[in-house]
Amino acid sequence: MAKVGKKRAAANAKIDDTKLYTLEEAMALVKEVNVAKFDASVDLHIRLGIDPRKADQALRGTVSLPHGTGKTKRVLVFCTPDKEEEAKAAGADYAGLDEYIQKVQDGWTDVDVVIAMPQVMAKVGRIGRVLGPRGLMPNPKTGTVTPNVADAVAEVKKGKISFRVDKYGIIHSSVGRVSFEPNKLADNANELLSTLIRMKPSTAKGTYMKSVTVASTMSPGVKVDTKSLR
Repeated sequence: MAKVGKKRAAANAKIDDTKLYTLEEAMALVKEVNVAKFDASVDLHIRLGIDPRKADQALRGTVSLPHGTGKTKRVLVFCTPDKEEEAKAAGADYAGLDEYIQKVQDGWTDVDVVIAMPQVMAKVGRIGRVLGPRGLMPNPKTGTVTPNVADAVAEVKKGKISFRVDKYGIIHSSVGRVSFEPNKLADNANELLSTLIRMKPSTAKGTYMKSVTVASTMSPGVKVDTKSLR
């Protein structure tokens, strides 16, 4: 543990807590101070000036990252039998209905994204208490309830991610891996941030983009200058 402690201390020393960095500087720094021995996720933590208790300010949505997430997402599609092959051809790891509903009921949730056709949602609703707490419940707002399951699968595989604000008004989202070039991480981050700016609720008062911090799975956080955002 002492060895990791030294590495973390050295990483902390490279970050100036009194400074706000541009997005590109922050991404380069996160790569430099990363202490993980694996290809860690690079995450944005965005504090917004909103009240998530108000329905029109409980932001959630999707964004397609131009350089993908760097992680192959496992996709489960709940669909009618005639759509199973189409979903699998588009890249779905699992496609079907009753057998997968039973598997989930039995505790299986070894997937990253769940997509469903509207006509099977009555059955999928029965396993909401399993999928919901894990953030896996299909939802029309995130494009995961759709008759066009093949298109939805293809978008997820290319780098489409979903996000939602937590009860503290913060959005946490991965925008790539530490193996990415800093400019690609910045491009992905900008795509998410510009989407959030476009989604600003008309009822939100005061500063909207309160703070943005970048960190990898095991690195200290780097504060981003919100005024530098495109």
